[in-house]
Amino acid sequence: MSVLKKIQDWGDLHHPIWLDYVRITLGLILIWKGLIFATNLESFNHLMRGAPLGTALSISLFAHLIIMLHLIGGLAIALGTHTRLFCLLNLPVLVGAVFFINLSPGIFKPYSEFWLSAFVLAGLICFLIEGNGRLSVENNIGIRHQNKHVDSKLL
Repeated sequence: MSVLKKIQDWGDLHHPIWLDYVRITLGLILIWKGLIFATNLESFNHLMRGAPLGTALSISLFAHLIIMLHLIGGLAIALGTHTRLFCLLNLPVLVGAVFFINLSPGIFKPYSEFWLSAFVLAGLICFLIEGNGRLSVENNIGIRHQNKHVDSKLL
C-alpha cells in the first residue's frame, strides 16, 4: 500500500464532524480572498507598467491563476468535492503568500495578513491529509450511490 493511500485511509477514518465546519470556513475564506484579489489588481497593474512584455504577461497570467485557484478551489473545498486536489493546488500560492509576501517586520502589527495566510496554509495542509469528511458533496453522493446499489439488490 502506498504512503498516499495510507494517509488517505487514515484521514477518512479519523475525521471529527467539527472539522467539516473548519473546512467549510477555509473554503469561504479562500473565496473571499480570491474576490478581494480580483477587485484589487492595481498593484499588479503597477508592476506590469514598467516591465517588458514577457514579464508583464507572466505577472498577468499568475494573477489570474491565483484568482481562479482561490475561487474554484475555495468553492470545491467548502462543498467538499475534490478537497485534497484543490488543497494541493492552492498550497504553492499560500506558501508564497506566507514566506515571500506577508513575512515582513510588521507581522506583529494588528490586522497583519501574515496570520490569516498562515492559518489558511495550516488548514490546507490539514485537509490535504484529512480529506472531505461527512458533511461533503462527495460523501453524500457516495452514500446515495451505496443506497441505490442496496435497493437494486433488494428488488
